[in-house]
Amino acid sequence: MKLLRFLWYILFLCILVINSGQWPFLAAGVYGEVSLATDKDSQPAGMTEEQEETAHGTTEIRIRRDEFDEIVGQLQGMKELLINMKQDYESRLKEMQEKIAALEKERIQTTEEVSQAASTAEAPVAGTEEVYIKKEDYDEVAGKLQRMESTLENMESAYDTRLKEIQETYDSRLEEMQQKVALSPQPASPESGTWSPTQPITLWSLGKSYMNISFDGLFAAAGSTAKDLGTLETGGHDPNQRGFTVQNLETTFDGAVDPYFTGQASIIFQIDQDGESFLEVEEAFLTSMSLPLNLQVKAGTFFTEFGRLNPFHPHAWDFADQPLVNGRFLGPDGLRGPGARLSWLAPTNSYTELFITVQNSQGETAHSFRNEEALFGREAVETRVRGMEDMLYTPRITTSFDLTDEQTVLLGASAAFGPNSTGRDKDTIIYGIDMFWKWKSHNAEAGFPFVTWQTEIMGRRFEAGEDSDAGLSDEIMDNWGAYSQIAWGFKKRWVAGLRGDYVDGEDGATDPLGFERWRLSPNLTFYPSEFSKIRLQYNYDDILGNDSTEHSVFLQFEFLLGSHGAHKF
Repeated sequence: MKLLRFLWYILFLCILVINSGQWPFLAAGVYGEVSLATDKDSQPAGMTEEQEETAHGTTEIRIRRDEFDEIVGQLQGMKELLINMKQDYESRLKEMQEKIAALEKERIQTTEEVSQAASTAEAPVAGTEEVYIKKEDYDEVAGKLQRMESTLENMESAYDTRLKEIQETYDSRLEEMQQKVALSPQPASPESGTWSPTQPITLWSLGKSYMNISFDGLFAAAGSTAKDLGTLETGGHDPNQRGFTVQNLETTFDGAVDPYFTGQASIIFQIDQDGESFLEVEEAFLTSMSLPLNLQVKAGTFFTEFGRLNPFHPHAWDFADQPLVNGRFLGPDGLRGPGARLSWLAPTNSYTELFITVQNSQGETAHSFRNEEALFGREAVETRVRGMEDMLYTPRITTSFDLTDEQTVLLGASAAFGPNSTGRDKDTIIYGIDMFWKWKSHNAEAGFPFVTWQTEIMGRRFEAGEDSDAGLSDEIMDNWGAYSQIAWGFKKRWVAGLRGDYVDGEDGATDPLGFERWRLSPNLTFYPSEFSKIRLQYNYDDILGNDSTEHSVFLQFEFLLGSHGAHKF
């Protein structure tokens, strides 16, 4: 902007210098209007100069003293103007320094020559007040002035051209920048700048709308004393056979839908024990961003926010398999389904949030409710939804606070109410409490060292209907189970863990999954980077119902393409 302002000042001064209205001498007496021929008839009107032949044969021009003084005054005024221009804008003429220096030098030479000519001119004849100047000197002065005019005109033309180029370049760059800004992704944190491998892979971006994609591959190699490892493992994503298991191949899409909602979808690919492949939509939901009163809505199909572990995907687990109680009460694939959830964040100093979720109560992902598979030895008799009383309702409350600067604890309580498939008026209630505690050193580097302790206790009340074909009458089944685990990040990239599980027996069950049992699982995990992990785990299973023990070893490995969305604390 300073350069543009300076150039306009120069143009303005140049116009003043060459304007004929301001400099009549230049217009009428110098710039080609005055004829220098010896014929008096050819002289312009108003001029009284006379040419005389001197004794030496030199041609001279005779003008009146007052006209000569006027010319000298005008030249002196031009000199003062140019000096002022130099003083005022000398600091702004860095780019034009050489041209200004040349022009200034020429100006000084011209004024000195005019002054010298005036001082050496012959004295006028008495009474006429006239000064005699040699024609060669007059012509030289006029030539100097013409060259100055030509130089100023060239400067003006050059400045005009340069200004146009600068304006065109500025407009072009401004338009290019606006286009780039319009097409660039708008982050939620910026944090934006140079792309890094930790950021999601952006497939499409326009304004505030964008979509990210990530892919997670989770595999395990297993060995076990059990002939059928699938009878020991309660989770659908657990290592379920000797040899290799494709636990989970998950593709996740997420992004901003508009200023009001975000969206996420998780597509799962698996290969079962028989080598059959299948694809399923595990989650697909939107979440509101701008509701008043600290409210938030989530709608679609998603994992139910029950307990601590259920909402987490397998790659986020601290162990290679899920706890026994989760598989038995919430099902092999966890508790999830289509529905909506409303949450309210309490306006307190510490984090406190209340959730209420309404979902369908039928299907294999509603294991303890309207499940078509036999449960407690009974066949399913009712799986349709007749009204709102047949929906699955899940309230949850959770709160978190800091014990010290290094310790944080999170406490939660959950419940799930809904009908089951053993009779028209038979219901199931699952309830639980959970706790998560974390210590992280003030001197932690990349999050290490740290210690976490996580515990969940669940109970289930199942109203079993009569099944005359199986010879079973109405009864109420009460079961409970728990797990507790510790993870110790003792060194950067290294985490050691230990988990203990317990579930009581189920009356009427005839398979090992229904027996009373407990399990102990130590493991060691190495993270080569935040995009991969290798985990070694040992399971000691004590099945009290048939007085047997089993030993299993898992080697789990995972890789991540892109960056998966952050999970809750």
